[in-house]
Order: sequence, then structure tokens, then C-alpha cells
Amino acid sequence: MIELSFLGIHNVLALRGDSPNFEKEVRRDRSINGYAADLVSQISDLKKGIFLDEISDSHSLDFCVGVAGYPEKHFEAANLKLDVLALKKKVDAGADYVVTQMFFDNQKFFDFVKACREAGITVPIIPGLKVLRSAGQVKSVPKTFHVDLPEELVDETLATPEHASQIGQNWARKQLTGLLEAGFKNIHFYIMNDTPLVVELVNGVRKL
Repeated sequence: MIELSFLGIHNVLALRGDSPNFEKEVRRDRSINGYAADLVSQISDLKKGIFLDEISDSHSLDFCVGVAGYPEKHFEAANLKLDVLALKKKVDAGADYVVTQMFFDNQKFFDFVKACREAGITVPIIPGLKVLRSAGQVKSVPKTFHVDLPEELVDETLATPEHASQIGQNWARKQLTGLLEAGFKNIHFYIMNDTPLVVELVNGVRKL
């Protein structure tokens, strides 16, 4: 984090990340961040000038901290209610905003936001979108990211796989338009080497 600050990077997304295949033994005088909330707490301490190791003439570091949210719950969570409570712990630890996992049903996102607000989460929640580009992603995306695809989207894509990219574009455009109309002006796109699709989508919506 000190290096990031030195480089002028002051906006970070604090993620626990996937569990590694191998975990080395932790030294007795050290600790690990088992959860994203632990990492957020550590960054919050840095913002107050509190470091893990005592550093002479240390100064506070300025960071804006984002965390992940899951409209369909994290796959490790027992249910959405408990997952929202876990998200609140990250916010209470000092997170400034939330970016969601990709979703393909806006209603699930709206329900998630409502649950977050009812739980006392007041920071901005930024929706995450993904533009499907191939019929193969109908299988790979749910498996990899633990999200559901609407039946209508799946049926249309599998029925005409040669038009999968256009179908994905149309679906994402409908989602994006709905989110903008609902007042969500900041959108995160999961690009994954699909930059042209996203650029085309954004430019198209700008013309509306």
C-alpha cells in the first residue's frame, strides 16, 4: 500500500481473492487477512497513519476503498441475508463504496440494494455488468462466477448461437438502460478482452 501511495494510486478495491492452492505457515509475529473486512481495516489504519510495523516519521495514507458485493450472494455464504451482513462488516471497517459481481437480471440487483439499505449500508453501490459474446459463455460464466443467467437469455442464445454476440449486446443494452433510468449513473463493466463490445454498447446508449 505504501508503494501504491508513492505511485499516486489512491483508489483500491479490497478483495480477499481466491484461496491459493498452497498456504505457507504464518510466522508467530505476523497475522493474515482471512477476510476482505480484515484488509479494509488494515487500509483504514493506514489512513490514520497506523502501520503493522512501527515506522519513524510515518504519515497517514490517503485511500478510497471499494469492496465487492454479490446480488446473488457469494457462493460461500449460506444465504443472501448473511452475505449482506458480511458486506456491512466491510463497510463498517471503512469501505467507501461497493462494486457488485456481474448479474444478468436487474431485479436481483434492485432487491440486493434494498436489502443493503435495510441493513444500514449507505455507501454507493455500483452495479457490475458483463456482455456475453458467445454461446460457450452461457456455460462458462455461471460455472466460473457463480451467477444465474435468465432463461430467456439462455434460450435465445442456444437457439441461434451464431448470433450470440448480438444477443448479448442487446441484453446488456436493456440492462444498462434500465439501470440508468433507475438512477444508477456509475456502471462497472467486466470487460475480459471484450473491449469493442463494451465501447459499442456505451456509445450506443449515449446516442439515446
